[in-house]
Amino acid sequence: MKRINWLFTHRKRMSLLLVGTLFFSCKEQSPSLQKTVVASPPNIIFILADDLGYGEVGVYGQEKIETPNIDALAASGMLFTQHYSSAPVCAPARYMFLTGKHAGHAYIRGNSEWKERGDVWNYRAMAKDSTLEGQGPMPEGTITLADRLKGVGYTTALVGKWGLGAPHTRSIPNEMGFDFFYGYNCQRQAHTYYPLHLYRNRERVHLRNDTIAPHTAFPEGKDPANPDSYADFNGRDYSPDLMFDEITGFIAENNDRPFFLYWATPIPHVALQAPERWVDYYVAKFGKETPYLANGDNNRYFPHKNPHAAYAAMVSYLDENIGKLVKQLKEAGIYENTLIVFTSDNGPSYAGGADPEFFESARPFTGGYGRGKGFLYEGGIRVPMIASWPARIKAGSKSDHVSAHYDMLATFAELTGYEIPEDTDGISLLPTFLSEEGQRQHEFLYWEFPSYGGQVALRMGDWKLVRQNLMNQDEPTLELYNLDNDPTEQVNLAAEHPRILEKAAEIFQLQRNAPELNHFQIPLIDDGLLTKK
Repeated sequence: MKRINWLFTHRKRMSLLLVGTLFFSCKEQSPSLQKTVVASPPNIIFILADDLGYGEVGVYGQEKIETPNIDALAASGMLFTQHYSSAPVCAPARYMFLTGKHAGHAYIRGNSEWKERGDVWNYRAMAKDSTLEGQGPMPEGTITLADRLKGVGYTTALVGKWGLGAPHTRSIPNEMGFDFFYGYNCQRQAHTYYPLHLYRNRERVHLRNDTIAPHTAFPEGKDPANPDSYADFNGRDYSPDLMFDEITGFIAENNDRPFFLYWATPIPHVALQAPERWVDYYVAKFGKETPYLANGDNNRYFPHKNPHAAYAAMVSYLDENIGKLVKQLKEAGIYENTLIVFTSDNGPSYAGGADPEFFESARPFTGGYGRGKGFLYEGGIRVPMIASWPARIKAGSKSDHVSAHYDMLATFAELTGYEIPEDTDGISLLPTFLSEEGQRQHEFLYWEFPSYGGQVALRMGDWKLVRQNLMNQDEPTLELYNLDNDPTEQVNLAAEHPRILEKAAEIFQLQRNAPELNHFQIPLIDDGLLTKK
């Protein structure tokens, strides 16, 4: 424990002030860029895939799943090779994107199901009682990226998955800056693509589905080889179809004014449910498979006869709709002045029949349990990002600039003219988007995650610090990797670079606020054990 305690020892005041100066100097705006761009602010479409790995689209090296429209989006704009999610799971990643804060300053640092309300995992109970839906709310008064865009004249919409507050609270999309919302309020409800209802703004929209509860295993006594045995796991109204129809309608109604569309698609988060035509396409391509039955699996969702085909089908279905979206923008004459950002909320899942090893979903990183979703290694937090703005971003360009989702608040500020708040942790990416000089660099990126044993991580240039097992159940790790020559984080260099560890300790001390919510605490840190000599 000596080295662990030493890593988080309080440093001299002058060192902390130096780190603070380096950090806060990165957040100044560029007035010249604001004057250049705000004269004709673009429409902004932010597409956030759910659990899509770094290597799951063709332009990032995927060889099994076909994504021609996403690849074309990259060809029309800029591909980022070193972009990160703010967190390794859904809710905190979304919160940090919308607020511009990293995990050391965030109110929401993990998934929070708000269990104090009752049996929140009971799907049928939620259907009868909407007060059991949704996740823990953001504080009243939270100002989101959508609020700021509304303040400079944008019409705002969220279509997809929310996960940042429950019905009947002030933390629903329509109270958090969005003029229009359609989709899942609750992340748990999104564990089926054939739900009993979705939400349009504040009201439930009941669907023609009589779905069985999510996480139901394959029924005993039925034949896994018979396609009819899986019929109960599908319904009539496929939620991604309905949500895309709403996207089409929103753009049609607002194509004569600046708009912000946050498309928080639940795809490809399991359960494995996809349009039959796409599943059939990949069955023909992949051949016979071993069915996924969701039996004896702690991370089960729904069974599927052809799990690989179904997963690939979900991604290609999303890709197909992105192609339709671009076509609509072109036909409306607004494509040239629309910024489309495509990314993912975290790395690939290992649960529910997803198979990151088969697809090499995090390639070149590892995407399975312990290295993918839920973990702060590269496979869990490095994500694809493509930015396309035909009027301004150079076609076919690529950037290795190190960035994170929480940079979007500052980036959109320089695009549209709202003031960058003093307390943001992000840096505008606009110079990179425009291939101009003057792009500021992050001195560090910060992650903290209270689940899966308790974890923190920092990236400082090419150095990556990872700490695991901070919940007192196992000996905490102290890992240091050089991503330049060890991008897959295999060789721990912590013992060889004490000065790098000292710098990490200084950043950690300066940048971390204790979480406001008890269930986001990491006891080994919050109790001060790591800061005592």
